[in-house]
Amino acid sequence: MERSYFATLLALILHQIDAAFWREWEMFLLPGGVQGFLVFNLLAVGVVLLGYRHVLLRTSKARGFAVVCAALGMATFVIHLGFAIFGHRAFHLPLSMTVIAACLVSAVCLLRSLRTVARMPTRT
Repeated sequence: MERSYFATLLALILHQIDAAFWREWEMFLLPGGVQGFLVFNLLAVGVVLLGYRHVLLRTSKARGFAVVCAALGMATFVIHLGFAIFGHRAFHLPLSMTVIAACLVSAVCLLRSLRTVARMPTRT
């Protein structure tokens, strides 16, 4: 699970770097503009980084954090697919699309890895 969590975490962070270029806060009409975007990222990145610590330490909370991280990866893909279907032109560059696809692929791998982890001992 460590590798797939890390891959999802990395894809999500790369996407947020790209999202700053595309001014994603305007797409979502976030209150506070870039400041709201930064607050969101403070919380979202903080949660997935904290989750990675739990995954590495194999705590009892690791599985929950993995589900949250995977959900964020899948939601990133679905939301941006929706924007693309409705003609939004942001995130149309090849690497932008690759990072968004990586969010989905790594999230699916992370969810699949949870079946294996269910048999591993955890620490409290």
